[in-house]
Amino acid sequence: MDVKENLKLNIQKAFQALGHEVALNDIIIENSKDPSHGDYATSAAMKNCRLFSKSPRDVASLLIEKLDMSSIEKVEIAGPGFINFFMKKDSLQQFVKKIIQSNENYGCGENKNFKVNVEFVSANPTGDLHVGHARGAAIGDSISRILSFAGYDVTREYYINDAGNQIDHLAESILARYKQLFGLKAELPEDGYHGEDIIYVAKIIKDEVGDKLLSEKDPIPFLKKRGKELELEKIIRDLDTFRVHFDVFSSELDIRGKDEIEKEIKYLDKHIYSDGTAKVLKTTDYLDDKDRVIVKSNGEYTYFMPDIVYHVNKISRGFDQLIDVLGADHHGYINRMKSALMMHGYKEDALEVELIQMVRFIKDGVELKASKRSGDAITLKEICEDVGVDAMRYFFAMRAASAHMDFDMNLALEQSSNNPVYYAQYAHARLCSILNQGSDIPLDIEGKKLSMPSEMSLLKLLANFPNIVSDSAKERAPYKITNYIHDLAGMIHEFYTECRVIDRDNIETSSSRLALCKASEIVMKNALNLIGVSAPEHM
Repeated sequence: MDVKENLKLNIQKAFQALGHEVALNDIIIENSKDPSHGDYATSAAMKNCRLFSKSPRDVASLLIEKLDMSSIEKVEIAGPGFINFFMKKDSLQQFVKKIIQSNENYGCGENKNFKVNVEFVSANPTGDLHVGHARGAAIGDSISRILSFAGYDVTREYYINDAGNQIDHLAESILARYKQLFGLKAELPEDGYHGEDIIYVAKIIKDEVGDKLLSEKDPIPFLKKRGKELELEKIIRDLDTFRVHFDVFSSELDIRGKDEIEKEIKYLDKHIYSDGTAKVLKTTDYLDDKDRVIVKSNGEYTYFMPDIVYHVNKISRGFDQLIDVLGADHHGYINRMKSALMMHGYKEDALEVELIQMVRFIKDGVELKASKRSGDAITLKEICEDVGVDAMRYFFAMRAASAHMDFDMNLALEQSSNNPVYYAQYAHARLCSILNQGSDIPLDIEGKKLSMPSEMSLLKLLANFPNIVSDSAKERAPYKITNYIHDLAGMIHEFYTECRVIDRDNIETSSSRLALCKASEIVMKNALNLIGVSAPEHM
């Protein structure tokens, strides 16, 4: 348990000793901005003075009398009733040993026994992933990493939209390119895909089957199946480069082919009515602002219908929480899907949707465009090659998913402290260099000689990492991790400037400071990993 949690429990017990129950979550501990005001502060006395019918300062005095002072050097009352805590040095020094011994597990939460399904990317298998998919991939994977590290049982899922007109157009486009490879005249369909990747797929199919398809009466079914497979293989390869991996791939085609939709319509019968031509689901009985058509007048299903079946299938697999990471244009989708799940008896919060706002890629002051159909899209692979996976992953994690974003490609390539990912990675590399230089000096993992202000500030930041992980997981907020990384990098640089780490005339102090470097290196690496960014040992 970290310092802040111990202080919360200490304060809670003090309230109990005074005859009052205060929830642990209602006790807020903050880092003191000025070291002269202590290490930590709380406004608990001010927020709960009504329980005592006394002034906040009087309540603060009562609480202080009941505190366990074993890890506290002194306590002061400030302003209208803040309580400032000055911690004993060993209460912070102990984290050096804890971090080094925990290593890659430092910051991990306890097993929550809570299963979460995170579905993200789910791009149509009709071409290469482009820059429009990049942010959703980075956010979805970072959320998954953070939840898993925080103790949740996470399954990453990709939904393959392999039924419908887009797959028909894919097959027709491949057929045209296939014929062209044999010198035949063939026009791409009006709604076809014009990208170079279609030629790539057509060449593979040509190598596999030769000219066999030229004589087939209807090659489209084969091209739909094989084209989808080849496109999905490319998507998986590109995502692997982007450090994104999935546990499950679910197919819309499978859902449509197992009578599951018909079964679902039968189950929802009491919530369905006819508007004279189409079947409509009465989602306004729950959260939606209007009812939704599920079967068109021509008997075809709307996209909403197989999506309902898919979500019911997901949650029926034993998940406690579904998280969909979708583009911002899906805002109207949320309440209709929640309503459909509520018709099955699930709670409103069984489904959570993280909406990803648009991102603009800017290079030399000019916006890059992305259009899969026209064939002039900037692909995910190309952007990764231009600016690097680390910069892509870090920049996307930096902003809340709900905020619009401009991705400055020039900044992403800049090797200076202006570039946040370079700033963080340089801090890690600097620590590795120091540890290498002092490799002959044994580490004092007790941290006995740590006492300088920058050392204490760094220790407090390291001690707070588990709280940051927990908060980021609860709020689905990777940007909290990048904020922490930036603060940690700044504190590492400040510590390096203030303290001479390797002093062979003062080995004891060097041993403690090298141990602090090792603890900081571990936490920086763990934090970077949560957003899919590498921690280089050399820059």
